[in-house]
Amino acid sequence: MTAPSSILVGTANRTVWVRVEGKGSFLNSTGLKEFSKEMMNRGFREFVIDLRNCPVMDSTFMGTLASVGLGLRNFGQGELRLINLNERNRDLLMNLGLNQLLTIVHPAAPAPAEPAKHEALDDARADKMTEKQTMLEAHEACVEADGANAAKFKDVIDFLKQDLHLVR
Repeated sequence: MTAPSSILVGTANRTVWVRVEGKGSFLNSTGLKEFSKEMMNRGFREFVIDLRNCPVMDSTFMGTLASVGLGLRNFGQGELRLINLNERNRDLLMNLGLNQLLTIVHPAAPAPAEPAKHEALDDARADKMTEKQTMLEAHEACVEADGANAAKFKDVIDFLKQDLHLVR
């Protein structure tokens, strides 16, 4: 049985830190999405995502990262930096072209100062409709980040739209 995943967050010097403990998946994407939006609304424009303890990410989680990058791009400032990626996660992000929206920091590069403490994001599960909406938005963000993803995610997006009754 796999250990449950969690997301720890904190701020230091106007930088938002997110540390993923366990798998980055649709199960923790809604919390990350809402937290990131709130931090951007509060004026934060620098995000560091630490994936040292994240063995793998699913497409919803990667799309959630893409939506954070798109949000920063829409503000016209800021940066989303990913640190401590394993080779698998680096390949997944590169294959979706998400490196256009985020900076993958080389392991030898110095990282900005971490917060003194991290707090766990509320891990209460989103209701099914909210979860599906997050999944849809995440996959649409992958397509917006790189048009080549349209073919990869067309069926998923169509299914979610139908399931959410967004298609007539």
